[in-house]
Amino acid sequence: MCAKVTSIGLKGMEGYRVNVEVKTFVGNDSIRIVGLPDAAVKESKERIIAALRSLGYTVNGQKIIINLSPSEQKKSGPMFDLPMAIGVLVSLNELAISIPENSGFIGALSLDGAIVPVAGMLPAVLAAKRLGLQRLYMPYDEKLPVLDFDELEIIYVSTLNDVIAKLEGREGDTFNTPKTEKIELHINSFVDFNQIVGHRNIKRALEVAAAGEHHVLMTGPPGCGKSMLAESFPSILPAMSKEAQLEIISLHQLSGISYPNAKMPPFRNPHHSASGISIIGGGTYPKPGEISLAHRGVLFLDEIAEFPKKTLDMLRQPFENGKITISRTHATLTYPASFILIAAMNPCPCGYAGSNTHYCTCTPRQTLNYQNKISGPLRDRFDIHLTVNHVDLERKS
Repeated sequence: MCAKVTSIGLKGMEGYRVNVEVKTFVGNDSIRIVGLPDAAVKESKERIIAALRSLGYTVNGQKIIINLSPSEQKKSGPMFDLPMAIGVLVSLNELAISIPENSGFIGALSLDGAIVPVAGMLPAVLAAKRLGLQRLYMPYDEKLPVLDFDELEIIYVSTLNDVIAKLEGREGDTFNTPKTEKIELHINSFVDFNQIVGHRNIKRALEVAAAGEHHVLMTGPPGCGKSMLAESFPSILPAMSKEAQLEIISLHQLSGISYPNAKMPPFRNPHHSASGISIIGGGTYPKPGEISLAHRGVLFLDEIAEFPKKTLDMLRQPFENGKITISRTHATLTYPASFILIAAMNPCPCGYAGSNTHYCTCTPRQTLNYQNKISGPLRDRFDIHLTVNHVDLERKS
């Protein structure tokens, strides 16, 4: 018998439908997985055999072929363990039911038959919603926000027996989703824009930048408040919608970084020694970089003139498109990268050109070479250029 079970595959942030086709024959004990599986998917056969045997099922005397369709897409990760195990049971007539096409399954298997969460489940859930699935079986992950969609029913399962019971119409083990309190970031854990004294004109310009999503370049001597102004900038951005929050959490989950379920837009502040791959994203199996983690938020480049010029020029295309496409031998992935860039730099190598409190020791040529570290095309992409000076606390201006 040939069984078909629906699952979700990921290509970066984009999800696509995967049809898990299982066919069993009488023959040598073996399981073969085809459809461009990676090493993690190939190892699924060992987990499936161990889980089925621990629950009392047997695959002795059976040759099992599992096809992950579409066959031309590279499949990665242990997310297909659960749908493959269900397909094997249906193919062996251990489950005398028909699996609806609008029901999807994602999750990894433990050797004892337990279903455990895996990385990338939230993007897979959002993809299942876009693909029109009506029911999705998946393990509960306390790191994810509470998911509640009108068009998609999410059924949390903890064991393979629990899935079988629900598919057969039995209640199975009751799984109560823990009531997770939403994590809100208190404003006192960040620099509040209202707490900044002085810089009236600068603050007005930043308010315009927040309203129009303009990129800002701030130039000024050390200690004048450039970093403080940038760190307070997210506090005047509008709160993120639920859809935006899920998108941000998905990107952080794909990158292996936790992100609280907060309405505060992301703020990323990479050091100037960061590599181009960490800023843009990439690797053998491309992961989101800093520009994607700052999606719908703020990317702050302090001492931007100290960043390698090649790394800075990589930002020019994301500025225009709001996304980044990473091409590697194994895959070509596209991640969103729509952010507000705030950059800060000194006016010269010593930092005190034009300062009222210190003498500048740089020659005109040194100052020009320092300013030329930022290319003309990149400088033109900054909509607002600000000159920041020290605040006279007596006058507060």
